[in-house]
Amino acid sequence: MQVIETNIPGLFEIMPQVFGDDRGYFFESYSKEAFAKFDVNFEFVQDNQSLSNKGVLRGLHFQNPPYAQGKLVRVIQGAVLDVVVDIRKGSPTYGKHHKVMLTGENKMMFWIPPGFAHGFLTLEDHTIFSYKCTHLYNKESEGSVLWNDPELAIDWNVEKPLLSPKDIDARPLSELNSQFRY
Repeated sequence: MQVIETNIPGLFEIMPQVFGDDRGYFFESYSKEAFAKFDVNFEFVQDNQSLSNKGVLRGLHFQNPPYAQGKLVRVIQGAVLDVVVDIRKGSPTYGKHHKVMLTGENKMMFWIPPGFAHGFLTLEDHTIFSYKCTHLYNKESEGSVLWNDPELAIDWNVEKPLLSPKDIDARPLSELNSQFRY
């Protein structure tokens, strides 16, 4: 397993070792022991999966403390542009974002600790997105940041994505009173 540190502390891109032959492939998508080597020592308590067609944008979502979630995300089939924004007050990278391309072919994973707003844009039809969470979902603690907030300057490379009502009504980062601390 290759772990790639990003320009934002705490975020890791993870490339698993894939064993393939004419029958298909095998890889470990999670190993508590392997992840502990780079200080991901969380217990995962919920797995989620979504199916989306091309052009669907989900995010930028988070859960506030005490229900904050760390997420280990990956794509099983298809492709997404995965984006996170640092919303930890006091962080030298507060308001900065990081993007990574996750596909069923590259099998890359992305570790997102608590304190980040997360979203993704589906790049192919029938994309299956999977994520392990460190806390159970709690509706009362959910929050979001506007996906196209000019202050964030995220180039999603899409003009009119398919959005949920929650994502259409999200507020800009400047209106967020973040409960996360660096």
